[in-house]
Amino acid sequence: METLKNKIDFAVIVSVKNANPNGDPLNGNRPRITYEGLGELSDVCLKRKIRNRLMEAGHPIFVQSDDNRIDDYRSLRSRVEGELKDVDMKDEKKYRDAACQKWIDVRTFGQVFAYKGGTKKGKKAKEEESGEEKSDDKGVSIGIRGPVSIHSAFSVAPISSTSIQITKSVSGEGDGTKRASDTMGMKHRVDHGIYVSYGSMNTQLATKTGFTDKDADAIKDSLIKLFQNDASSARPEGSMEVVEVIWWKHNSKIGQYSSAQVHRSLEVKLKDGVAEPKNINDYSIKINDLDGLKPERFTGL
Repeated sequence: METLKNKIDFAVIVSVKNANPNGDPLNGNRPRITYEGLGELSDVCLKRKIRNRLMEAGHPIFVQSDDNRIDDYRSLRSRVEGELKDVDMKDEKKYRDAACQKWIDVRTFGQVFAYKGGTKKGKKAKEEESGEEKSDDKGVSIGIRGPVSIHSAFSVAPISSTSIQITKSVSGEGDGTKRASDTMGMKHRVDHGIYVSYGSMNTQLATKTGFTDKDADAIKDSLIKLFQNDASSARPEGSMEVVEVIWWKHNSKIGQYSSAQVHRSLEVKLKDGVAEPKNINDYSIKINDLDGLKPERFTGL
């Protein structure tokens, strides 16, 4: 199948209201924030949500979260050994091709297959060659560079966050005849924020992984539906919303403009006179014209 024919740039505008969009485990799971006071959603967080949406759409996913697995593999190593058991890892090209063909997230974002002692198949082959039982102490490492890159999302204006103390006064153990002592905890939320993330799709790397135009459309659909089926106690239903996805499809493999120029053409800023933004209506969204490159605009679902 023919790989991606045209370079693509994109942007995603996200609205947050009374939710913790991406907690920082090194800071008590408070919302991520920069030194300038801007809110942040890490690229890893965004890729996780994209993978989840792709998986819900029926695409095979290699990096599945433990709480959202759709197979019986308990680790990435067991998954790759189970699904690619008939492919010799010593043939790196063949292994890369097989992994990219099997999993859409591998041919999209890339992946490093690095396992100490090699795979079970690799160990067995070495034992058969030597006539004795040995393990491959050197291990294996196969790197795949994906054509799709995504920036972390940052809020347009500094955010304010609220922390509340919560208690648990229900017996967690025993027969329930004795009330347990209150267990204290904290919950954190962003009161309001508009975040913007950018990304690009590279045609040269697409030829290496087999990433196609159909795959690009699947990513676009996942971005539009980024927060569907993503609710939790930290992100109640409706508190996270994709306001808009902007999609620039160039007319050539290398593109008419650099990704930096394309991304700069999008301006999301506070409207004049707005000191404390409360919702998306307090912002202006403007896309400056680039000759010969007209973006498509999609409202989030």
